[in-house]
Amino acid sequence: MPDLNTIWFILLTTLLAGYAILDGFDLGVGALHLLVRRDDERRLFLNAIGPVWDGNEVWLVTGGGALFAAFPDVYATVFSGFYLPFILLLFALIFRAVAIEFRSKHPARWWRQTWDVSFSVASILSSFLLGIAFGNVIWGLPIDPDLEYRGGLLRLLHPYALMMGVTTVALFMMHGAIYIVLKTEGEVQQKVRGWVNNTIIAFIITYALTTMATLVYAPYMAERFKAHPTSFLVPVLTMLAIANIPREIHRGHDFRAFLSSCACMAGLMALFAIGVYPNLVLSRPAPDFSLTIYNAASSPKTLSIMLVIAAIGVPLVLAYTASIYYIFRGKVRLNSMSY
Repeated sequence: MPDLNTIWFILLTTLLAGYAILDGFDLGVGALHLLVRRDDERRLFLNAIGPVWDGNEVWLVTGGGALFAAFPDVYATVFSGFYLPFILLLFALIFRAVAIEFRSKHPARWWRQTWDVSFSVASILSSFLLGIAFGNVIWGLPIDPDLEYRGGLLRLLHPYALMMGVTTVALFMMHGAIYIVLKTEGEVQQKVRGWVNNTIIAFIITYALTTMATLVYAPYMAERFKAHPTSFLVPVLTMLAIANIPREIHRGHDFRAFLSSCACMAGLMALFAIGVYPNLVLSRPAPDFSLTIYNAASSPKTLSIMLVIAAIGVPLVLAYTASIYYIFRGKVRLNSMSY
């Protein structure tokens, strides 16, 4: 049986994967938003995510709460080291939310265009910053013996982190395009259906480049796969999920294509988790100062109590999410209550 620390590592990974899958298509839709020109098309994009986008962010809040409860030293180090990027991320998420709510409050063209640009830029920036954060976790951070980050903003913007940011944007755009195909019909659906293969190609190219860079500059990520050959099934299944997307899109099985995209994102998060385990934040260039699931964890008693709370809370979050998606199932159609 895995110990409490490992259980919390798995739970944290699951919560972050849930956020990436659910809010990922929201951010992807936002990144694609300016590619359509007509007002009714942009309204369809907004209303495709309108009923669910705020609920999807619950997973990010839950993941942050789990990190604070289970691994407080990681929470303190990461949030202090990534302070400026996280503030930028917070502002981007705020402007995205405001743009969704304010965009249709006034019929003037300049008003709607302003909020359209705000919505798209905020979505792209949010995706990019999330990718940079994950890129730096893989690359490693300068951590001193007191487990504190020693560096500035520019040190976080190295080529590997930027490449990870671009890859994340491409991934979310692919995920968002598939979701729009699933939720729309007619001319808009056919238009976006033609974008799916292009977004898949863009993601595969960036993903291949990032993978090669990871193997060269962060070879430790492959060590656990070498030690446990069965874990190699994860990248195999992930690639099969990616390959299945254009197949299902071509056959008109939009829901299956979306499930394949979700499986791809879950697989990528699993690859990340397997590669970094048991580290949570790698110290570079002094690995001895790394924050792991053991030296950065709360006490066993705290982990036990919080696990009971999580066992109650996570099913509630799942039930809430499932009910919202069931209530708002089906194709999007504009009416007087739409954004």
